[in-house]
Amino acid sequence: MSNAPGDTERYDPLVIEPPIAERWVGERTYSLRPGPTAREDDATDAPYYALTMFPYPSGDLHMGHAEIFTIHDALVRHLRMQGRRVLNPIGWDAFGLPAENAARNRGADPKAWTYANIEEQRSTIARLGYSFDWDTVLYTCDPGYYRWTQWLFLELFDAGLAYRREALVNFCPSCSTVLANEQVVDGHCERCGTEVDREPRTQWFFRITEYADELLDGLDDIDWPDRVKNSQRAWIGRSEGAEITFPTADGHDEIHVYTTRPDTIFGATYFVFAPEHPVVLQRMAGDAAYDAYLAEVTRRSDVERQAGKTGYRLPFDMRNPFTGEDIPAYAADYVLMDYGTGAIMAVPVGDQRDFEFARQESLEIRVIIRPMDADGGLLEELDADTMTEAYTGPGVMVNSGAYDGLTWDQAKERIIADVEAKGWGAARVNTRLRDWLISRQRSWGPPIPIIHCQTCGEVAVPEEELPVELPDDLDFSVAGSPLDHHDTFKHDVICPRCGGENATRDVDTLDTFVDSSWYFLRYLSPDDDARAWPTDVASRWLPVDQYTGGVEHAVLHLLYSRFVVKAMRDRGYVDADEPFQALLNQGQVIMEGAAMSKSKGNLVVPGEVTDTYGADTLRGTMLFASAPEDDIDWADVSPTGMHKWLSRVWRLSLEHVARESAGARALDGDAEVALRRATAVAIDRTSTEFDARKYNTGIAQLMTLTNAVLDATRDGAAGPAVGDALSALLKMLAPVCPFLTEELWTRLGHQGSVHDQSWPQADAALLVEDEVEVVVQVNGKVRGRLTVAAGSDQDALEAAARADGRVAGHLDGEVVKVIAVPDKLVNFVVKA
Repeated sequence: MSNAPGDTERYDPLVIEPPIAERWVGERTYSLRPGPTAREDDATDAPYYALTMFPYPSGDLHMGHAEIFTIHDALVRHLRMQGRRVLNPIGWDAFGLPAENAARNRGADPKAWTYANIEEQRSTIARLGYSFDWDTVLYTCDPGYYRWTQWLFLELFDAGLAYRREALVNFCPSCSTVLANEQVVDGHCERCGTEVDREPRTQWFFRITEYADELLDGLDDIDWPDRVKNSQRAWIGRSEGAEITFPTADGHDEIHVYTTRPDTIFGATYFVFAPEHPVVLQRMAGDAAYDAYLAEVTRRSDVERQAGKTGYRLPFDMRNPFTGEDIPAYAADYVLMDYGTGAIMAVPVGDQRDFEFARQESLEIRVIIRPMDADGGLLEELDADTMTEAYTGPGVMVNSGAYDGLTWDQAKERIIADVEAKGWGAARVNTRLRDWLISRQRSWGPPIPIIHCQTCGEVAVPEEELPVELPDDLDFSVAGSPLDHHDTFKHDVICPRCGGENATRDVDTLDTFVDSSWYFLRYLSPDDDARAWPTDVASRWLPVDQYTGGVEHAVLHLLYSRFVVKAMRDRGYVDADEPFQALLNQGQVIMEGAAMSKSKGNLVVPGEVTDTYGADTLRGTMLFASAPEDDIDWADVSPTGMHKWLSRVWRLSLEHVARESAGARALDGDAEVALRRATAVAIDRTSTEFDARKYNTGIAQLMTLTNAVLDATRDGAAGPAVGDALSALLKMLAPVCPFLTEELWTRLGHQGSVHDQSWPQADAALLVEDEVEVVVQVNGKVRGRLTVAAGSDQDALEAAARADGRVAGHLDGEVVKVIAVPDKLVNFVVKA
C-alpha cells in the first residue's frame, strides 16, 4: 500500500460522529450505575461529583453553553480515565419568564414550549458528545421536582426562615405584575414599556440574614475564584460600628442611626432620612409637595436611587447628641429604608455622597480630621472651602472636643464606649445583606404551598398533598397573574387546620432561584418519590467537588445555594456546610470584542461549526483558544486549523495501521528512543496541564507529539514505538475530542472504548536526559554553551569549559573562583 496521504481514507466527522453519539445515549454509556435507586447502595471508592450549571431552555444551545459543557466534559472524561467514579448529571432550569412571555405574546403553551426546547437542547448535547449521565436527569418544571421545591419552602417555613411582610416592589400597572429589578429598564417595564411604579406589597421572604456571618466566614473554606468570593463579601457587607440615637430638636421622636464611623460624629452637620421613613411619613402626612417627591423617588429602583442625590428639606431639625447642636433634616433618595435604620448622620468631610449633597444644598462641611501619612506624620490641614472631595484616609481628630489628637480608630473605640456609657446607643455589627424576596406574581413557577385561612392565617399545605400543581388551563391573556384569575385554583380549597371553607390558596409562585438553589441535591435521587434526597447518600457526595459556570451567578444563585445547604444542615438533612467545594468560571465567547447577538449580526451558533467541521473540531477549538477562565474571541480562533490537525492525527493513525499490515520496518534504535522519549515528555507535560485545567497548553503538547510521530514516520516506518505513541496520543486527546479518538482506538486494533482506558503514565526513565546544555559565563557574561553528560560534577564541568576554545580566550587573567550549578551553568570569576 502506498504511503501517500491521498491514498488514506479521508477524515469525515459528519459520518463518524453521529452513530457514536447515538450509541452513547442509547446504551447509557456514561450512567454512573443503571437503575432509578442507584445511589442508595452506591459505596464507591474515590467518588467525584462534577456539576455544570444547568441551562435554561429558551432555544437551542448557544456558544456559551458549548464552552461551559466542553470545559466540563474534558474535566469529567479526564477524571474517569484517572480512576475516579464521577457523578455527572444533567437537567434544565425550566421555569421562568421567557416561557410565560411566549404564552402571553404568541399564545404558546408554556409547558409544551419548554419541553420542545429541552428536546432540542438535549439532541444538541448528545450530538456534541457531552458525557452526561442520562439516567440522572431532572426538569425543574416537572411536578415530581417542584413537589420537593415546595417541600423545601415548607421546611424553611417550619423553621421560621420563610415569612411574609410588606416590601417595596417594582410594579407594572399595565401588566399588573411585580417585576424583578432586572426586568426594569430605565424605569420602564421590559415587556410593555410602561413606566414602573415602586409600591408596597405583601411578599414572601427567606430569612437569609440569619446566616450572614456563616455565609461570610465560610468563604474562607472553599476553593472559589477571588472575584466571586469578594463579590459575596461585598454583597453581605459585614461592618462594625455603632447604633446611635439622635433626638428630634423638638423632643418628640428619637431616631436610631447605624454608622461605621462614630468617630466622625462631630462632623455630622445634617441628617438624612429615607423618604419613606415612618417618622417622616407621619410628620409629612397631607403635604402635597412631599407626596409628589416621595412618588418620584420611590418609582426608581434601589440602584438608581443610590446613584442619585435629590433631597427634600424637612420642616424639623435633629440634635447631635455629642455637640448639642441642632442640624437640618432632609429626606434624600440615596438613603434606603431597608438598609441600616433608614436614616443616617451625614458627615460631608468624610463621605463622598454626603460631600456632594452638602455642596449641592450649600450645607456646612466641618473638618474634624487632619490627614496623616503612612508613617504617622501629620499632613497639611484640610480646608473645607477648597476641598473637592471627601477625605477617607488616616488621620488624627480635630474640632472633636475631648477626642482631639486621637487617631480615628482610637477615637472610634472611645466614642463607642462613651455612647454606651451615656445610654445613647451601643456597638453594633451590621450587614448589607437583605432577606431573599422569593415570591413572584407570575404563573410559570412552583405555586407557594400556603393556604390563607380567615380563621387560622397562613397554613402550610400538608406534605402528603404536595405538589400543589399548576392548572393546565391558565389564561395568559389576562392582566396580572393567571393564577390569581383562576377561580378553581384559588378558591376550591379548605383550611387543612380547621376545615373552614373561608380559605384561598396563595397565588404567588416561587422565584426561579429557589428551583436552582437545591437541584444538585435532587440529582442524588431524581426519581425518588419518598424524599427529596437520601441523607446518607448526600453525606458521601456533598459538597460538589467541581462546579463550573458563569461568573454572572457570583452572588445570587451561588449565595442562595449556600444558604439552602446551611439551612438544610440545621434541619438534619445534610452534613455538608457548603454546596460546592471548587468553582470554575469560564470566560465569554465573543465576536470582535463584543458579545454575540442577533441584533449585532455577529452571532455564531454551535450547529454552524458542527455541521461544517464536526463536534470534535468545535470542542478542540474551544479548549485550544484560551485558558478556561479567559474570554474567547471567535474572530481570532481557527476551526479550520483545528480540523487540519485532527485530520493529521486521523491520517497518521490509518497510515500506521496500513503499514503494520504491510509489514513495514520498525524504527531504528536512535529513532525509536527519540520517539519514546517524546511520548514520555508529552504524557508528563500534558498530564500536568490537564490536572491544572490548562487544556490549551495541554493540547499544544499533543500537537508536539503529533509532529514527533510525523517526523519519525516520514520514511514509511512503523513498529511498536509508533503504535505506542499514537495510542498515548489518542488517550490524552480523548477528553477533548471523544469521537475521533473512539473511532481511531478501534481502528488501531484495541478492544473496548478509549474512554474506558487508564490515563497514560510517563516512563520516568525516559524523562531523564542523557545530555544537557550548560551555559558558560566569565564574570557573569555568557561566553559559550556546552553539551555535557547529565549530572556532571563541578570538576568535569570546569574541565570541559576550559577546553572549549570560545571560553579559553577569556580566561587570561587569574581565575579566583569557579561557580558550578550542575546541569545549568559554569561561571568563572577572573581577576584582570
